[in-house]
Amino acid sequence: MVEFALPKNSRVVTGKTWPRPEGATNVRAFRIYRWDPDTGENPRIDTYFVDLDTCGPMMLDALIKIKNEIDPTLTFRRSCREGICGSCAMNIDGINTLACIWGIDEVKGDVRIYPLPHMPVIKDLVPDLTHFYAQHASIKPWLETSTVTPEHEWRQSPEDRKKLDGLYECVMCACCSTSCPSYWWNGDRYLGPAALLHAYRWIIDSRDEATGERLDNLDDPFKLYRCHTIMNCAQTCPKHLNPAKAIAEIKMLMVERQM
Repeated sequence: MVEFALPKNSRVVTGKTWPRPEGATNVRAFRIYRWDPDTGENPRIDTYFVDLDTCGPMMLDALIKIKNEIDPTLTFRRSCREGICGSCAMNIDGINTLACIWGIDEVKGDVRIYPLPHMPVIKDLVPDLTHFYAQHASIKPWLETSTVTPEHEWRQSPEDRKKLDGLYECVMCACCSTSCPSYWWNGDRYLGPAALLHAYRWIIDSRDEATGERLDNLDDPFKLYRCHTIMNCAQTCPKHLNPAKAIAEIKMLMVERQM
């Protein structure tokens, strides 16, 4: 079940249906969530028809085509178009993913596009990620050291470097955290899959010298332990990472230091 954060005292209504492109034979309907806070109107679902013969293969291609050729008021984030920046994260056909790497042909029938669930919406498909980024900053996502800085670099063995695989690749798209029911219910105090994945990335880094302090910071009934291993985070991650495994590893470290 997906939960969306609607504006207060509002409901989603049927919006405008735009004309089908003349002469097009390969057409797909895109039903897109629209909301402009400046109008005071209810959120709505607008329907657009896209000629797939003149459109790129990805969902982001369709959104750009709609914005450029049909409705310039449609608002969404995008940047790299390569699955690296995480900007175009949204809910497509009920799945949190990146529009730039999700193919149009991966959805059968009409395409339904919504903003990421749980997050407040700034406009249309743009969620407010202020709290999400603040949680990421709270785990100090940088190398913490107390010894004298080496002349050239902090050295690391290939074996220790390999421990970071599956962690550093996170692009902070928020797909995992916004798919997590525990985060929906306790997002004010539970750090969520993305922040905890990054926390473990620095805890396990052999060059970091603040492991104890990092674990102390996470030793909280809500920050860490609201994870109930539902596994939505691993299923939805567009980079195929496993935040739930990282969270489980942090819990193991918590137990080991008490023994």
